Amino acid sequence: MNLSRYLSFTRHEWAPLRGKTPLTLNESDLQDLRGLNERLDLDEVRDIYLPLSRLLNLYVGASQQLGLVTDTFLGNTAAHVPFIVGIAGSVAVGKSTTARVLRALLARWPNHPKVDLVTTDGFIFPNKVLIERGIMDRKGFPESYDVKRLIEFMVAVKSGEPHVEAPTYSHIAYDIVPDRVQSVHAPNILVVEGLNVLQTAAQVAGKPARSFVSDFFDFSIYIDADEGDIQRWYVERFLSLRESVFSNPASYFHKYASLSDDEAVVEARRIWREINGLNLHENVLPTRERAQLILEKAADHRIAEVRLRKI
Repeated sequence: MNLSRYLSFTRHEWAPLRGKTPLTLNESDLQDLRGLNERLDLDEVRDIYLPLSRLLNLYVGASQQLGLVTDTFLGNTAAHVPFIVGIAGSVAVGKSTTARVLRALLARWPNHPKVDLVTTDGFIFPNKVLIERGIMDRKGFPESYDVKRLIEFMVAVKSGEPHVEAPTYSHIAYDIVPDRVQSVHAPNILVVEGLNVLQTAAQVAGKPARSFVSDFFDFSIYIDADEGDIQRWYVERFLSLRESVFSNPASYFHKYASLSDDEAVVEARRIWREINGLNLHENVLPTRERAQLILEKAADHRIAEVRLRKI
């Protein structure tokens, strides 16, 4: 028997599950949400993301009802805390686009209009610290994150703090932005996106168990694809960035702007092989089965299969 913890849906089986959910985004909205070199159109939103937003809306509603049950039991009104959605997956697989689309759709539901999005990039140690520790080439690996600060942020959010701040990251400077923070003001839903967000902390014998960011999620999503496709998307993105962001003299990667096409492809493949692909195998991919929902992408960047964990 082929046993699985997941219910699997083809694209055509998943799309009708949107029910009567209206399409609240238009082509103009997608211009701001679409990632570089990604294929995102209204059909993709309608077939994949509308059903997912409906599912998450039902989960949020159930969570709100559970909060009312708790209020009844306690005889008072307890502080209601944000529903947290975690999104994980490889570099270049499309996590950021998925996070932005879900945030936009969820914010249009009437019972949870305030939806925030935070990426864990802001919790990477500053380059100065990474260089001091000799792990600059391990940026994005678990040891490159200020886990203590990230956990403190998650604890504050999930405790119902009315104002919590997260550090911000510049993909141009390739570093933390000093003295600039993102403020999170008691959202109904918080989307947390990052490479390693589904990891758990290793248990050390004789020491208390450590918390990790995945402990705070109410729902988790993993964006999956064949590694060959992800590598190709990474190379294509690298070539596009060479002509845009990399051309900015302030960019950390400005040195790549003058590469020829062939040189850029060789360099991108080297970075993938030595850093991003290695991180995928060692740390990111092993967390896939911890997700409650897996979105499987085809070679054209469109979702081909959806897997929902059985309850």
